[in-house]
Amino acid sequence: MVVIEKLLNEELIVLDMEAKDSDQAIEILAEVLYKNNFVKESYMKAVKDREKIFPTGLPTKGVGVAIPHTDSKHVNKAAISIGILKNPVKFNMMGYSEGHVDVELIFMLAIKDPKEQLQVLENLINLIQNYDALIHIRKSKNQSEIVKLIGEEIA
Repeated sequence: MVVIEKLLNEELIVLDMEAKDSDQAIEILAEVLYKNNFVKESYMKAVKDREKIFPTGLPTKGVGVAIPHTDSKHVNKAAISIGILKNPVKFNMMGYSEGHVDVELIFMLAIKDPKEQLQVLENLINLIQNYDALIHIRKSKNQSEIVKLIGEEIA
């Protein structure tokens, strides 16, 4: 069983992230994962390519969320990078060929074991269905507070 809290790392959380679009947001978070050796150089392109085919924008209540990810072959070690955007960026909506979501909160997954990916996604879906938790994460200005909050909400 994967404990999401173990996948979180304060160094992988970007507060007040500025991005002009979803591609740049993905690039910023992928670079953070790459610099910390969690993913391979191929990861960024793979996430961007997958996002074009299988978009991950979710129109959640209060805060738009995206959960970009890709195949485990691009991952060195499991982690979740979180981006809290200063201003929303448009991500295409999950499950629809048209439509977009103004995303303010990104959970970028780097999962090494493909069997664990579904469990991590289920835990994140439970988290993002909690309006109060999302608002708290969105407004937080402290990485350790975010790690603690997510750990408490998912436990």
